[in-house]
Amino acid sequence: MDARTGVELRSMADAVLQPGFVGKEPPPWLRRRLAEGLGGVALFARNVVDRDQVAELTAALRAEKPDVIVAIDEEAGDVTRIDAYTGSPWPGNLALGAIDDPALTREVACHLGRDLAAAGITFDYAPDADVNNDPNNPVIGSRAFGAEPERVARHTAAWITGLQEAGVAACAKHFPGHGNTSVDSHLDVPLIKAGRADLEAVELIPFRAAIAAGVQAVMSAHLRVPSLDPDLPATLSRRIMTDLLRGELGFDGLIVTDGIEMRAISDRFGLANAAVLALAAGADAICVGGEHADEETATMLRDAIIAAVRSGRLPQERLADAAARVARLAAWSLAAPKVAPDPRAAAVGLSAARRALRISAPEATFPLAAAPYVIEFQPQLNLAIAPETPWGLLAPLAELVPATTGVRLSSSEGLPDALEASGDRPLVLVARDPHRYAWMTQSLKGALSARPDAVVVEMGVPASPLGDVHIATFGATAAAGRAVAELLAGRS
Repeated sequence: MDARTGVELRSMADAVLQPGFVGKEPPPWLRRRLAEGLGGVALFARNVVDRDQVAELTAALRAEKPDVIVAIDEEAGDVTRIDAYTGSPWPGNLALGAIDDPALTREVACHLGRDLAAAGITFDYAPDADVNNDPNNPVIGSRAFGAEPERVARHTAAWITGLQEAGVAACAKHFPGHGNTSVDSHLDVPLIKAGRADLEAVELIPFRAAIAAGVQAVMSAHLRVPSLDPDLPATLSRRIMTDLLRGELGFDGLIVTDGIEMRAISDRFGLANAAVLALAAGADAICVGGEHADEETATMLRDAIIAAVRSGRLPQERLADAAARVARLAAWSLAAPKVAPDPRAAAVGLSAARRALRISAPEATFPLAAAPYVIEFQPQLNLAIAPETPWGLLAPLAELVPATTGVRLSSSEGLPDALEASGDRPLVLVARDPHRYAWMTQSLKGALSARPDAVVVEMGVPASPLGDVHIATFGATAAAGRAVAELLAGRS
């Protein structure tokens, strides 16, 4: 290793990191690291107030490094960062898949891309290209376009095309597929038992479509697929990241890891070691900062990468290749033409949410005859969803029908009191993935036994409809809530 490689090595190790940080403006350590060559920054809900503030934040980042990659996890659905405190104005992937109009999906993604680009964001950790073929999946669900691989594939391609037309790099996730599992990789290591033939017939189809559509990046999944690699999770597997994704599928863009601090990886391999193993396996960028958004973590990862190169654990050529791919994505982002946001975008989102509604009800059910009482059943949300993000029907319905009241329950304990409080008013029961929660299903059945006239609104992955009046929204976004509220209030 010659003398010049000390500075070079430090620069390359910094280039492959995409850390998060705390605050609404860049802290001093982040400014310093950007000036030293940090390749990217990941924004989370904690960094967002509104679009004007985000634009100021990203301008401050670029003042230190003009070509910095500014990434965000914005799926335009239940997982939203730019609208974490208001809820997404878009219907979300599952709703778009239910509508099954790829032109609409492309339009929605293009509007989103314009919005992100105007705020200075260049890289979106989206779309979710997973096939949600396990209905009990605790972390994908409504984030997927559906459970049919061909449907997911055509909407994945349309979403990528629309987003990148607006000048924002798309990132298909979570390779090689996170849909066929009932384990959340934020908490443990999911196991995909499918054989290679099954993977080809299901999970890999949307990723092939994403690559054909010119996706700029692919995100790895922290899960084990023994048919592809019996020993290592995908993020750390050269067989999966390099041999399969690069070799067989022919992907030549940026490979970025899912959050390297997620317990599926960090509990077993350690944070720094996992980053090194991911780079050695073929990843080009390390996303970190959900829980470890500080200078110490960013420094630890950089130093671990440098030490791994010096010890021979990580070939310098592999690190150089990764840094070059980061630079190539940054150059694409700088050169991509940007288009100003369209003032009609909000109307497009709400219209799409209306089109997604699936309604089973007798004639003349809507509008409701009087101001309703709303009971919302609160599930345990996965860690991909910002806890600040509002959802439900009580707030948007009360805005249209001010006398609307109600309650949110996180168990069946308060149901008798809620039913008594509803009196003889119209009753609306709002659930999110009730098929995954025995208490929620039993609560719905109990409420319908007492009030068979109740309206049931499912704001997640719909299962067998309960009740004579049933509405499925295919997601819990603000747009979905508004669309149902308008229907119940007679405003649609």
